[in-house]
Amino acid sequence: MLMLLVSGCFSSSGNGKNNAIPGNTVNLIYYTIGDPDADLQMVNDKINEVLAKKIGVTITYIKVGWQEYEDRLNTLVSAGTPFDIAFAPEYTTYAQRGAWLKLNDYLSNVGKDMYDAIDPKFWQGVRMDDGSIYGVPTNKELAVRDQWMYPDELVKKYKIDISKYTTLASLEPLFQMIKEKEPDYQPMELDKDSQNFFALDGFEYVSEKTLPLMVRVLDPSSPVVNIFETKEARQVLDILRRYYVKGYINEDAGMRESQGLKRGVKVFWKAAGGGPLSENSWSKDRGYKLVAYPVTPALITTESMRGGVMAVSVDTKHPVESVKFLNLLNTDPEVRNLFNFGIEGVHYTLDRNGQVVPKPPEDSDGKPIPGAQPSYGGVQYTQGNWFILKTMGGEYPDPPDKWNQFRASNREAVNSSTLGFTPDLSRVPIQVQNIQMVWEKYFPSLMTGSVNVDAVLPKFNQELQQAGINEVRIEVQKQLNAWRAAHS
Repeated sequence: MLMLLVSGCFSSSGNGKNNAIPGNTVNLIYYTIGDPDADLQMVNDKINEVLAKKIGVTITYIKVGWQEYEDRLNTLVSAGTPFDIAFAPEYTTYAQRGAWLKLNDYLSNVGKDMYDAIDPKFWQGVRMDDGSIYGVPTNKELAVRDQWMYPDELVKKYKIDISKYTTLASLEPLFQMIKEKEPDYQPMELDKDSQNFFALDGFEYVSEKTLPLMVRVLDPSSPVVNIFETKEARQVLDILRRYYVKGYINEDAGMRESQGLKRGVKVFWKAAGGGPLSENSWSKDRGYKLVAYPVTPALITTESMRGGVMAVSVDTKHPVESVKFLNLLNTDPEVRNLFNFGIEGVHYTLDRNGQVVPKPPEDSDGKPIPGAQPSYGGVQYTQGNWFILKTMGGEYPDPPDKWNQFRASNREAVNSSTLGFTPDLSRVPIQVQNIQMVWEKYFPSLMTGSVNVDAVLPKFNQELQQAGINEVRIEVQKQLNAWRAAHS
């Protein structure tokens, strides 16, 4: 999902060693992304108590900070460091590297319950072209739509109809008004990871974002293009540059790491990927009420299907136990809620409607500590089936029928014309690596308006050509043509 990220660091809960567990219990090493939690070890102990009784498995639960995770995972895989299960961003790339265990045979036996519980379209989305499945997708909203969020207070104060603002250009009068009348608010917040503004024109990446090749998802004959050579991209970049020069975009956008909604920070406009009712959780994070409006269609894309995958290491010594763990996590409400919310009575209470009300950290006298970060929190999209989670109460409560609303939304979502297509880039690995280095050099500054487009965009495209983007584009187009012929 375009997803919202919060900076963090390594958890102290585990060192990556497969600790000896007494008896016949198998211990699995599990890596995932997220904030450091003061109570992670406490939650890990409780999880192990439950898992040991139910399936004879325990885990070493290791959380790695948002900025460090992808580098850490790459190091683990490249060095052959032992681990069993991991959250798998860039699922496709690692599957093609041979990093993940093929799960097909397990999904008909020890993983059958989760296979039946998860929407079949998610399994279609993680299935590679040869039919192999290398990860377990999160059962959530099928279409992760780009949504633009605003403070409810300002929307009401200035009588803004947020449904009218669905293009970048349309936002300009709002930003001008906020800058003049609400100087305490940053009009527009961006970071170096940026938003896929090209989705507003119907474009989808054919692989990872660091390979800027895209197609129009609603056009079944759309050619593969280098997005930065299109007139649509030029229009986006020109608008972002104008907004940056006018002071609408935060000055550090091109250098700011991806992060979540910092509590209490006054921001007028921010984008995120989400589904129904996302503004409830965003309001909780920000600390004041937000309203949001989706600006992209409810499209089921390969990217949205692969945004929350958990995978088993191909080198695991415990494949059956790893799948058993994932199966339980996706089918057992006690286990799933424990991972997401922590321990009842310690990290949350249940209100009279059975909804979760988080407990703030307390001082030695048992009083809430103002502004303190929660002592435990799961990252919901990374850890399995949403539809067995309890709903949230407290401030900005979820409606009781939240998951029914999600199911209804999923029924209305439409398949992308390239859903399930996975290009094989093994014939052009050097070009892909060189393109990524060029992307890292230019993308953050261009996509935040931080540099002059006339001066920098030609250099970006020239260096992409030198890196081999045209050879990669031709190869991907050839594969897409064949895939379309087979799926027509």
